[in-house]
Amino acid sequence: MNKKTFFIVIPLLILVLFAVNLFVGAVRIPAGDVVDILLGREAAKPSWEFIVLKSRLPQALTAMLCGASLAMSGLMLQTAFRNPLAGPSIFGINSGASLGVALVMLLMGGSITVGDFSLTGFVAVLVAAFVGAMLVMSVILLFSTVVKNHVMLLIVGIMIGYMASAAISLLNFFATEQGVQSYMIWGLGNFGGVTMQQMPVFAFISLVALALSLMLIKPLNALLLGEKYAENLGVNIHRVRNYLLFLTGLLTAITTAFCGPVAFIGLAVPHIARMLLSTDNHQVLMPATILMGAVIALLCNIICVLPGDAGVIPLNAVTPVFGAPVIIYVIAKQRNRPA
Repeated sequence: MNKKTFFIVIPLLILVLFAVNLFVGAVRIPAGDVVDILLGREAAKPSWEFIVLKSRLPQALTAMLCGASLAMSGLMLQTAFRNPLAGPSIFGINSGASLGVALVMLLMGGSITVGDFSLTGFVAVLVAAFVGAMLVMSVILLFSTVVKNHVMLLIVGIMIGYMASAAISLLNFFATEQGVQSYMIWGLGNFGGVTMQQMPVFAFISLVALALSLMLIKPLNALLLGEKYAENLGVNIHRVRNYLLFLTGLLTAITTAFCGPVAFIGLAVPHIARMLLSTDNHQVLMPATILMGAVIALLCNIICVLPGDAGVIPLNAVTPVFGAPVIIYVIAKQRNRPA
């Protein structure tokens, strides 16, 4: 697909999928009533208005932002570390968020209490996930000042992820049945975690981080030619890596805090964009990856609600359907390249 066609077709596809997300859901609402609700007219049932405006609309917006954020994170990591299998979870940021949630749900009984200050329920989970993800990101940034080799830094991130996973396993072992069940449900992922009241904060942080990521187009293009060449062009490799880790950590933290540890989107979507456009030029690839992330996330959200009255499929049961075949193809392609 050529560049012009891509940037016409994909935005139109996003609009179509966004509309489908509003019309399709676990509760069947006539299309005419959905249109009336969106136009501010009175619906046949008050509950339908709540479902469309308070559930489906923020869910569709969240899917777009979450997909774009994770996809952008994956692309930056794959380029900076020259590893096609690098993704937002590779540095343990997802594991850090999961550990924070596990501590609240499995150890603290679902609440955070400091003196007279207390947080309970969803707010406690949200704060715990964000703090956990940002703490891991801080540790990675600290190691990046000592470890200059990007492969070694990648290994450090993987080891931090393993340690966080080990701690989560211990917490699960000693937790109550109800706590384990609540944690498992959060870990399945869900785009319905952002309310319309929370949407301005979620959208602002996500869009600002995405905009700042686009400012790394030139140094990332230089890195494609090798670190030595990039340094000769005046690129400060260490500084770019720190900016990249911070932005990746922020994007992953905010999405994981609100939506849970969403799998495969950050890993697979950049490869889908590369395959469609046959380019590694980040001036084209970065906006394309943002758009493809939104497409895949919206499509996954539609599939999740297809059973209708039978219930909603967990998000992380759907994302591997798109992600796993792409990764298998990438591995096979790398394997078949001549040495």
